[in-house]
Amino acid sequence: MGVEEREVARGRGAGSHRGPVLTRAFDRLSAWDEAVRSRWPFSSLVAADVSPDTSGDGSHVLMRPAILGFIAICAITAGVAQPQSPFTLKQPGAWFFGVPSSSTPVHKYPTPWLFFGLVAVYGGLVLLMRVWYGLIRTLAQRPGIPVRKIMAVLALWILPLLIVAPLFSRDVYSYAAQGEMMSHHISPYHYGPGVLGAAPSVNLVDPLWVNTPAPYGPLFMQIDGTLTSASLHHELVDVILLRLLAIGGVALMALGISSLARSHRRDPAYVLTLAILNPVTVLHLVGGAHNDALMLGLLVCGLAVARRGRPVAGIVLCALAAAVKVPAAIGILYIGWEWMGAGIPLRARIRPLLTAGLISAGVMGALSLVTGLGWTWVLNLGAPGTVRSWVAPATGAGIVLTDAAHLVGIGVPLHTMLTVTRTIGLFGALGAGLWLLWRSERVGSL
Repeated sequence: MGVEEREVARGRGAGSHRGPVLTRAFDRLSAWDEAVRSRWPFSSLVAADVSPDTSGDGSHVLMRPAILGFIAICAITAGVAQPQSPFTLKQPGAWFFGVPSSSTPVHKYPTPWLFFGLVAVYGGLVLLMRVWYGLIRTLAQRPGIPVRKIMAVLALWILPLLIVAPLFSRDVYSYAAQGEMMSHHISPYHYGPGVLGAAPSVNLVDPLWVNTPAPYGPLFMQIDGTLTSASLHHELVDVILLRLLAIGGVALMALGISSLARSHRRDPAYVLTLAILNPVTVLHLVGGAHNDALMLGLLVCGLAVARRGRPVAGIVLCALAAAVKVPAAIGILYIGWEWMGAGIPLRARIRPLLTAGLISAGVMGALSLVTGLGWTWVLNLGAPGTVRSWVAPATGAGIVLTDAAHLVGIGVPLHTMLTVTRTIGLFGALGAGLWLLWRSERVGSL
C-alpha cells in the first residue's frame, strides 16, 4: 500500500465513527421536521420547503420565507409592546408607546393582554426559527442566489424592530447614560451612570449598573458620546441612534462574511443566511441594539481584509473592534499567526505575532490619547462577571450545581461554586482557543 493509499485509508477510518453518527442525527431531525410540518397548524403556516429551481435569480425561493419571517417578527414586536410584557422595560419614559406614564396606575395582577403578548412572542420565535431553518435547507440545495436578495430579506425582517422598544435587555439604556457622561466630559471608566444624578437616562439603567464603570473600549465610548450630542440629549432618540449603529454593525458583518465566503469558495448567500438572518443576530443584536454588532462587524471585516492579503489593514480593523469590546482581540492573534502563510514553523510565527501586537497596541493607544480616556477601561473588564445569568454556560452550571448540592444537604456557597465553574470555563476556553489556533491550517480559522 502506497503513502497516498494509507492516508486515504486513515482519513476514512477517522471519519467512519463521526460521519454515520452525524448523518443519522441529521436524518432523524429531518424526519421529525417533515412529520411536524405536515400536521396542523404548522401545515398551514410552514408547508414543505420550496422545491429548488435553478431558473431565475431566486426571488421565488425567498418570497415565502421573507413574508413568513416578517410576520413572525411582527408578532414578536406586537407581543413585547403589550403594557405588561416582561420582554421590554416597562417604566415611564422607556419608549414612545407600550409603557406606563407617570400618572398611569400600575396593574398588580396579570391581564388578558399579558397572555396575548406571551403567545405572540413565543409563537413568533418558533415561527422565525422554523423559517430560518427551512431557508438554510433550501439554499443548501439552491446555490447562487444573489447576496442582494438575502440583504433585502434581512431589511424586511429588521423593519418592524425599528419601532419597538429594545428587546430582552436594558443594556442600550446603559449605553445612553454613558454617552450622556461622555458628552459632559465625565469619564465612564471612573464613575457609573449614577453620577449624573436625576437625569432621565439614569432612571432607565438597570440598578446593577448604575454605579458600575463601563467595560467598553474608547472607540465605542467616543461614538456613544457623539450620538448623545447628535440626539440633543434626548434619551429615546439616543436609543434609536444606537439601534441604527447596531444595524450598521450588522451590515459590516454581512460585508465581511460574504467576502470570507467567496475567498473560501463557499456560497455567500448560504453563509449570510446562516449568520446574518440568524434569529440571534436579528433579535439580539438589532432588537436589543447591542454594541456587539459593531464589534463583530469590524472584526469580520478585519479578517476578510487580511484574507485578501492585507494583514496590516486587517489588524487595524480588529484593533478597532477590540476598542469596542475586548474579545475581538482574538482576531489580531489569528491574523498574526497566519501572516507568513501556511506551513510556517512556530519560531517563524513569533515575529509576526509581536508585530501584530505592536500595531494593535499603537491603534488602541492612539484612540486612548485622542479620546482622552486612557487605559483605565482595562481595569473594568471584570464588571460583566458580576451578573449571575443563566445565559453564561459557566454561571448556569455553577447555579445548577449549587442547587443540586443543597438538595443533598451539602451547604456549598454559590460564590464558591461560581468561582470554580468560571475558572474551569476560562481555562477550557483558553485550551480550546489554543488548540484551534494550532490546528488552524487544517480546520480553518476564518
